[in-house]
Amino acid sequence: MTRKGRRLTLIASMLVVLGVAAGLVLFAMRDSIVFFYGPSELAEKAPSPGTRLRIGGLVKEGSLQHGQNKSMTFVITDSHKEVRVAYTGQVPDLFREGQGVVAEGVLLGRGQFLADSVLAKHDEKYMPREVADALKKQGVWNGGAPAPASNN
Repeated sequence: MTRKGRRLTLIASMLVVLGVAAGLVLFAMRDSIVFFYGPSELAEKAPSPGTRLRIGGLVKEGSLQHGQNKSMTFVITDSHKEVRVAYTGQVPDLFREGQGVVAEGVLLGRGQFLADSVLAKHDEKYMPREVADALKKQGVWNGGAPAPASNN
């Protein structure tokens, strides 16, 4: 084998090893990769039930219902679409209706979500970047500033 042939064989072998290593890393991470959606994006992309993901938006006014043993249901909305969320556990102190929230868990079916963790914004000017971006895209969030007065 010539010197050039050995070099090409070595490079090809290294690329194969690198490809296998990258494939193993991606395979190992498949359970920890969590996608973020707003309610409108969730309805548009329609991931299959059982998919692990994060949903962010505002807790709809009047939707919070408490059950037994720290269980609750509420609706996350972006003013266009809604997702009903079921959660059992302790919520952050700042969790309330009309506030920004991110819920992480499993999609049960169309418009139904089972959360295993809930995060709420921590002051009037902060909102998780994913939620703020999704709400800005919908034209709902104004960065914590008061809504402009309408000229009606």
